[in-house]
Amino acid sequence: MANKLKLGIPKGSLQDATIALFERAGWRIYANGRSYFPSIDDAEIECMLIRAQEMARYVEKGVLDAGLTGIDWVVETGLEVESVTALVYSKQSRQKVRWVLAVPEDSPYQKAEDLAGKTIATELVEVSKRYFAAKNVPVQVEFSWGATEVKPPTLADAIVEVTETGSSLRANHLRIIDTVMESETRLIANKTAYTDAWKKHKIDSLALMLNAAISAQGQVGLMLNVEKVNLATVLGVLPALNSPTVSELSTPGWVAVNTILEEGVVREVIPRLKAAKATGIVEYPLNKIVL
Repeated sequence: MANKLKLGIPKGSLQDATIALFERAGWRIYANGRSYFPSIDDAEIECMLIRAQEMARYVEKGVLDAGLTGIDWVVETGLEVESVTALVYSKQSRQKVRWVLAVPEDSPYQKAEDLAGKTIATELVEVSKRYFAAKNVPVQVEFSWGATEVKPPTLADAIVEVTETGSSLRANHLRIIDTVMESETRLIANKTAYTDAWKKHKIDSLALMLNAAISAQGQVGLMLNVEKVNLATVLGVLPALNSPTVSELSTPGWVAVNTILEEGVVREVIPRLKAAKATGIVEYPLNKIVL
């Protein structure tokens, strides 16, 4: 029987971002209709859509060899899995998300200690309990099945909720008073599966390529030609990820320069390069950067 890696893809808010990330990394995942078993253009991988909240459970049990989920849900469940790599991407951005303690904007609460004896609604029950216990604040933590932002002040006094930008909380007239934890997506693996040489190699290859795709986001390549007498001026213009690559050209006295830039600064850099007497300036997209 051919080797197969059973891989969990997070269903729900992270699903589209995860599938897009895999495509940039070189794998096309086809999720259609109501099927929980999307196809992938890699005969060595079998995919299954699993809610991020449940991913660690099925990875620990060995139902899945590996999966992508938030480190928040690994911490919440307390399950024993191998954390292979952090993958800093989310539904809306390339930043970590935060689980925050939020209260109605017109409430008197300013800190966690002000909530003693109050009711807290959240999906992240165990982490929230540990947060308040560490501060010696007695509260009633209740599980929320969703729409947590609408519960204060009628159904709860405060909430612990995940946010990227805080816009949803503000829209529901809530005010953040503390950060309970930060979270990011992780590629996790079953501990036994990760000791198998073939599976470990496959999982590590996934980690490498997914991180390479993340590193390339927002970056572009830039190449140009310049006379050696003007090279120092050109290099002074370039804010590089690493030192630019400088290569001799067949034309005496000329060199080629190749570098990587933040896409947002290129519009300012190219006119300055032209003024520094660079020629043949070419900007090109990047799919992956392996650091």
